[in-house]
Amino acid sequence: MTEPGESDGAPERRESDDERRAKGLPPEPSVPGQAGSVGKPPTPVTVAFWLYVLAGLVLVASFAYTLTQQEAVSNALIDLNTNDSLDEEQIRTGVTTLLWTLFVGSVVFAILFALFGWKAREGTRSARTILTVLAAITLLIQLLLFSTSLPVLVAAFLAVVATALLYLPSVAGYFPPVRGFGGGRR
Repeated sequence: MTEPGESDGAPERRESDDERRAKGLPPEPSVPGQAGSVGKPPTPVTVAFWLYVLAGLVLVASFAYTLTQQEAVSNALIDLNTNDSLDEEQIRTGVTTLLWTLFVGSVVFAILFALFGWKAREGTRSARTILTVLAAITLLIQLLLFSTSLPVLVAAFLAVVATALLYLPSVAGYFPPVRGFGGGRR
């Protein structure tokens, strides 16, 4: 007789990801060192992943280029400055800080797009939700802060299209539905 938690020597049958999805559960997490039983995601999910990666790369490239134009940005702001309490050095320091902050932020967004895009490829519903929020933030940044920036517009467009692909009816079954309070898991 085996104790709870012990194996009787027979190989334990694991549920497939499709069986887990049918019960409203996410795919079983893979254990490091073991091959996972991840099935092939639907084509729209794969396309969405690559669009998120591309959106992140466009953001990083856009802000990296802006970082190389630091002197031009500083000079333009110095010419536009009407506040006598700000000297040129303060403006240059502020521009440097702002541009580096934007660049680091774009790298963070690119990493989050890639990470949660990958998790969405594995069928994780919460990753789809997080990607939706990230796409909304990217769109708001485009509309409110960089309305004249074509690269940021392209990145926002790619993120919105990728998000729309994750909500197509043909992929609805790939993401497990939330059942009841607390997701149905107890």
